[in-house]
Amino acid sequence: MRYDYEVIAEWIAPGEKVLDLGCGDGSLLRHLAEVRQICGYGVENDPEKLLACVKNGVNVIQMDLDKELEGFEDGFFDHVIMSFSLQAVHNTQGVLAEMLRVGREAVVSFPNFGYWRHRQSILNGRMPVSESLPHQWFNTPNIRFFTIADFEALCERNGIAIRERLAFDEGKLVLDEPNFLASAAVYRLGRD
Repeated sequence: MRYDYEVIAEWIAPGEKVLDLGCGDGSLLRHLAEVRQICGYGVENDPEKLLACVKNGVNVIQMDLDKELEGFEDGFFDHVIMSFSLQAVHNTQGVLAEMLRVGREAVVSFPNFGYWRHRQSILNGRMPVSESLPHQWFNTPNIRFFTIADFEALCERNGIAIRERLAFDEGKLVLDEPNFLASAAVYRLGRD
């Protein structure tokens, strides 16, 4: 199980309504249902992952994340989650705004492109490949390359409150200089 699943589970109260955007095979929702008894729904666009969700017993809707979350009422969900998918959407600001429109809070996790090992790879003339960036440059789903500092500046610019941030390197908590020393970050977000 991914380390961010435990962090996310800590931020979710039992029985909450949760929407997971880019839910993959539904394993996070299945985990939250087991440990927090949530009422969860996933959004996914990949047909193979949709089938995996159904096999995992996860309620899933096929939808393009770059479009508005049409059909979802304002504030319907307690939490809207986007775990390691934000870097793969075109409309980053729109997606974040929609997450906070349909949910009381948003939870976002992403790979930190400012991580020192990623910087070293680029200095060595190669695009980084790591646990948090497992794809080669030619087959990556990532279209946005941003750092922890970039994300926090975007939140400030858009009036998004950062309620909590945890940064990690290989699953271990990073407290000092996370923009340089952390390979990934998990955020709990709200409106100012």
